[in-house]
Formats: sequence, structure tokens, C-alpha cells
Amino acid sequence: MSFQTYLDNIEDKTGLTPREFIALAKERGFDDSSTKAGTIIEWLKQDYGLGRGHAMALVHVIKKGPKIDAKHVGTSGSHRDESDTLWLDGKNNRPETS
Repeated sequence: MSFQTYLDNIEDKTGLTPREFIALAKERGFDDSSTKAGTIIEWLKQDYGLGRGHAMALVHVIKKGPKIDAKHVGTSGSHRDESDTLWLDGKNNRPETS
């Protein structure tokens, strides 16, 4: 499953976009470098019922933003993404790609 697909599935499950999760994390003080991934994972599990894989996708965008390593772009592996920049503003708002 691609990184973007993880984020889209989270939106399907919770009704919240990745950008909305970033704002919620910031309200809780989880957006700084000292916050451990486990703290964020536990919050997402307790409040939103997310599993570890989906929570880790959000941990990435909360702590590091929308950029992902280019090694995952255009590869043939199961985690292949179309771009090195993730779309955070809702899958229905994503610009069409050609």
C-alpha cells in the first residue's frame, strides 16, 4: 500500500484529512521533535481506532511534513507513490494527475 493510500484510508475511516490531524496534534503539543512516536500512536489508537501502520503514516506527516523519501516514488514495490510530496488536504480535493 502506498503512503498516500494509507492517508486516504485514514480519511475514509475517520472523516479527517491529514492536515486536520496535524492541527489536532499541534493543539495537543505533539508537533515538536521531542514528542515520541509512541505517544502519537497511542492517541490515534485510543481516540480514532487506528492501527500502528496507519498511525505511523500520520506520525510522519505530523513530525516531518508531506515530503517522503524519493526511493518510494515510481518504484515497483508495494509502497510505491506517484510523488515525493503527499497530499494532505483531502482525497476529494486532490488535483487530477495525468
